[in-house]
Amino acid sequence: MQLYYPVILDGATGTELQKRGFTGGGCAEAWVLEHPEAMLDIQRRYVDAGSGIIYTPTFGANRVKLEGAGIFNSVRDYNLRLAAISKEAAAGRALVAGDMAPTGLFLAPLGTASFEELVEIYAEQAAALEEAGVDLFVIETMMTLPEARAALLAVRSVSKKPALVSFTCDEHGKTLTGTDAAAALVVMQGMGADAFGLNCSVGPRDILAQIERLRPWAEIPLLAKPNAGLPEVVDGRTVYDCPPDEFAATVRAFSEAGVAFFGGCCGTDEGHISALRSALEGVTPAENAPDFGGRLPCASEKEAFLLAPDVGIPEPFDCGDSLADDIEDAQDEGAEIIAVRVDSLADAEAFADCQYAVKRPLAIVSDDAAALEAALRAYQGRALYSGGLGDDELLPLAEKYGLVL
Repeated sequence: MQLYYPVILDGATGTELQKRGFTGGGCAEAWVLEHPEAMLDIQRRYVDAGSGIIYTPTFGANRVKLEGAGIFNSVRDYNLRLAAISKEAAAGRALVAGDMAPTGLFLAPLGTASFEELVEIYAEQAAALEEAGVDLFVIETMMTLPEARAALLAVRSVSKKPALVSFTCDEHGKTLTGTDAAAALVVMQGMGADAFGLNCSVGPRDILAQIERLRPWAEIPLLAKPNAGLPEVVDGRTVYDCPPDEFAATVRAFSEAGVAFFGGCCGTDEGHISALRSALEGVTPAENAPDFGGRLPCASEKEAFLLAPDVGIPEPFDCGDSLADDIEDAQDEGAEIIAVRVDSLADAEAFADCQYAVKRPLAIVSDDAAALEAALRAYQGRALYSGGLGDDELLPLAEKYGLVL
C-alpha cells in the first residue's frame, strides 16, 4: 500500500467518547459496542475534517485489558465488531488502522510476564484485526520497548501491511521505564516499522522538541499525535488548553523535522484535525536521511549509540551462572561494548534471564542460527553480530530483529 505524505491521522477517541456519555469507568470498548452511533459520529467527523487514516477503537481490546474488565474469550469478537464500526465510518474515504496499545504487563525484573506471552497476546489481537480487513496497523501509546517489540513481531506474524509505532514519553524524552525515545526509534526502525513517532503526554510544542531530537536518528517517516496541551479541571470537567489554531501552528516545524503523519491525541476533536488540514496545504514533509558517517546505529533497552564500523569486539562472556555479574562488572570498568557468546538454545535462555543488565552496546557472538535468533528475540535492544554465519542465515535476522551486521 502506497502512502502519500503528509498523512492526516484522526484525533482523540477517549475524550470525545466522554462528551457523548462515556463516564470513563469500565471498559471503553464495551461501551462503544453498546453505543456504536457515538463512535460513528466521532469518526465521520474526523473523516469530514480531513483525516486520511482513522484508528479502530480497539485500544484496550487485547486479552489482558478485556479480562481485567471481566470480559473473557472475546478478543476476536470485539476486534471484528469494533473494526467494522471504523470501516463503516470511513466509507472508503479514509484508511482504517488496526489500533494496538499497552497491555500493562512488564518483563522481569519489573514484572512477571514472559516476552513470548506478550507476543502471543498481541498476535491474537493482530490476527483478529487482519481478519477484520484493516488497511494497516498502528501500535500506539507504547511505554516499554518489550511491548512495542512484541506487538510489531505479532503484526508481522500475521500481516505484511504497514505498521506505525508510536511511543509516549515525558518532557525529557523518557518512557515510563526510562527508555530514551531515540533508543526506541533505533530498535523499531531496525525491526521494520514503517513510521515511528510520539503521541499523547504533552502538547505540540513539547512533542516537537523531542521530534527534533529524534530526527538525526530517523531513517523512516516520523509521526506526531500530541495532546491538545495539558489538561485542567474547570468546574469539575477536564479541559485542554490548546485550541485548534494554536495546535496547528507547529505544523511546518514538524514537517521540517521529518514528520509525515500528523494527528491529535487527548483533548483534540474535529476542529483540530480541520486546522491541521488547512495548515498542511502545500506542505511537503522533509525526507529523513540521517548521516551516520559510516557509524552503526544500535541500542540497549534504554539508550541509543553510534559505533565506528571497525569497532573492536571484546572477548565474549559465556552464558554461565555469573553472566549478569560479568556484564555489570565490565560496564562498571568502562567497557565500550559488551559481547556475549550464545552457542545453544540453553545459552540463549540463560542470556534472556540476564539481558536486563546490558546498558552498553551489545554484540552477540554465535555460529548457531537458531540460538542467535532466540537471543535476538529476547534482547530488548538492537544488537551487533560477530561470528561465522553467512548472509542466508543473517539477513532474515537483520530484517526481523534489526541485527546490525
